[in-house]
Amino acid sequence: MAGDLSSRLVPDGLWVLVEPLLPEFTPRRQGGGTAPVDERQAFAAVVYVLTSGCAWRMLPDTFGVSPATAHRRFTAWTKAGVWRRLHRAVLDELGARGEIDWTSAIVDAANVRAKKGARLTGPNPVDRGKKGSKPHVLSDAQGLPLAVGVSGANVHDTHALRPLVRGIPPIRSRRGPRRRRPGKLRADKAYHSIEHRRWLRSRCIAARIERTISWLFGYRRLTVRYERKGEHFLAFLGLAAALTCYKRLTAVTT
Repeated sequence: MAGDLSSRLVPDGLWVLVEPLLPEFTPRRQGGGTAPVDERQAFAAVVYVLTSGCAWRMLPDTFGVSPATAHRRFTAWTKAGVWRRLHRAVLDELGARGEIDWTSAIVDAANVRAKKGARLTGPNPVDRGKKGSKPHVLSDAQGLPLAVGVSGANVHDTHALRPLVRGIPPIRSRRGPRRRRPGKLRADKAYHSIEHRRWLRSRCIAARIERTISWLFGYRRLTVRYERKGEHFLAFLGLAAALTCYKRLTAVTT
């Protein structure tokens, strides 16, 4: 049962990319030692929390890891930068197959309520000033996320534009050198400014204004922020980006 669920959440092809990225974990020795943990099961538990939106304490015991253990792994992997490196690894696979559309990039954001936490939160101007966060996503022309970020809900979108563009990693190409610059940048009007248009032109990127971020809400843990730490909410966003890209990868290889 646990193995079947883990295999669905973390198929073999994804695990091949994930496993080399995981740091060696030294368990804390308490009262004679700690039983070894199946890393794939623990990773699947993290994916389950992201996709289902459940609280850590509600994690089903079918994974064979306790909620505390799964959360410790999540914290350790976040500190080790696993989510960013996994996202890049999947993007490299897509880039090598020519599956990234560089004709334009799309930038967008969405406000979510923050139940806890202080860092990367702020009064939400569209939710009666309640505490909130704002995930930002830069995608290719097909909607594949290339870079993600998080800010407080009260931070204007223009402040996220440059970090997102700079955050595009150098991605493998089918032919030639790695690439990280789209032909055009599309965004909603909140990102518009003369200064940003000039900055984009200096990088040979044309600016266009529109909107898209619908893929975000397929991961229930992202629709409301429960994480106290801003880096943990960003971690879930990065994992969601990697999984979204992996779905595209499996679609083109089957």
